[in-house]
Amino acid sequence: MNVLSEQILSELRVLLSEVSDGGSVGPSVYDTARALHFHGNVTGRQDAYAWLIAQQQADGGWGSADFPLFRHASTWAALLALQRADPLPGAADAVQAATRFLQRQPDPYAHAVPEDAPIGAELILPQLCGEAASLLGTVAFPRHPALLPLRQACLDKLAAAAMLPSGHPLLHSWEAWGTSPTTACPDDDGSIGISPSATAAWLAHAMTRGSTPQAGRADAYLRMASRATRSGVEGVVPNVWPINVFEPCWSLYTLHLAGLFVHPGLAEPVRVIVAQLDARLSVRGLGPALHFAADADDTAIALCVLHIAGRDAAVDALRHFETGELFVTFPGERNASLSTNIHALHALRLLGKPAAGTSAYVEASRNPHGLWDNEKWHVSWLYPTAHAVAALAQGKPEWRDERALAALLRAQRGDGGWGAGRASTFEETAYALFALRVMDEREKTPGRRRIAQVVARALEWMLARHAAHALPKTPLWIGKELYCPTRVVRVAELAGLWLALRWGGPS
Repeated sequence: MNVLSEQILSELRVLLSEVSDGGSVGPSVYDTARALHFHGNVTGRQDAYAWLIAQQQADGGWGSADFPLFRHASTWAALLALQRADPLPGAADAVQAATRFLQRQPDPYAHAVPEDAPIGAELILPQLCGEAASLLGTVAFPRHPALLPLRQACLDKLAAAAMLPSGHPLLHSWEAWGTSPTTACPDDDGSIGISPSATAAWLAHAMTRGSTPQAGRADAYLRMASRATRSGVEGVVPNVWPINVFEPCWSLYTLHLAGLFVHPGLAEPVRVIVAQLDARLSVRGLGPALHFAADADDTAIALCVLHIAGRDAAVDALRHFETGELFVTFPGERNASLSTNIHALHALRLLGKPAAGTSAYVEASRNPHGLWDNEKWHVSWLYPTAHAVAALAQGKPEWRDERALAALLRAQRGDGGWGAGRASTFEETAYALFALRVMDEREKTPGRRRIAQVVARALEWMLARHAAHALPKTPLWIGKELYCPTRVVRVAELAGLWLALRWGGPS
């Protein structure tokens, strides 16, 4: 046990020391397909096309069949990219299978827009449908009519602005609405809205006007983003990059949930990250990346981390996002984010500020089982549940929730893990353990004994699947499609395993 504990701490130290590289994010079908489409030339990109074809599922679509809402953008985008790649092995068959898949799929946007719709769905999906219609004519695809008025309202708003400021949230979906490179400008990293697909689209438009230094920066950005996927394939890109605020913030917050934040074996990398966050946090707050708009979610987590580290974090940065008693992630957000309000509640509780309205919202946002699942940034109910338990229990030693505890224990699978899809995942099992850690502290002996038995089964499952320096591959985070922020997830996996390994013993 001690040997494995030290191995876990060693790997965590390495991960935390690497967060200054812009972030590690798994490869994206949607963004890779869009980047290939805008690149236009199959020559030199054969390996990326082969990678794209290899990601197609047996039913003809792309993305996990467990979460069908998040398959449309990736499948549309792959279909359109492969339309141009007929000579490549497997491309024609992939297009035919994708066409059949889309024809069979029920339209989730036929009458309304789901609360957990992917980022930019109202802009992206109608755009992809229109492109496909011009190529494939009368094929009976889903047309997503409920998105059309939202897209039009957004386009009307954009028409009134000559150029959006660098880092504006709408730039993240520039590929779905931008037609002129003069409507956007690459940020200091060379990206349009920290989005490889938006940057590839902008670069394609810019190159029609002749190469410029800005075009060179955008091209360099795409190469760096490709390396961040660790796929080893030039042209395969992530869903979002860089994430040089989100990644360190969530990594340290996760350590706190596992009881590892103050572990002496992690003190030095934690100190370095805290100092960076402290220097970067301004009165405007923080966004997921240094050159992207501030949002309530990243700001709240940064405040949590800084307070836990003993820094004097001012709550004013979070107040910009307050609307009544709730918090919006970004101004103009279509619907409230549960996890953003959970994180705001946790920050307010840590800072000793009143948060009755936010607390009531979080309490009221449970499902009938007493858990939290109405989440727009992560597809698994285990993510908001773990964070909600931590936030609600903060500063309240008497807090106890038998209904949530019972539901969480019932949700453990026969194999010992937890998962929102058809299989348990390491990441989600870790979230379950983070929640149980908080609940265990408030239980009497019989309850703690019951929890310990559940944790022992989880540990057995995790040990059978643990491999040092393994790369997480299951995408559960909601972007334009589901994606995996690799380093953030790996920190959660290791912290969960460490917690299970040391359960009931000294840290």
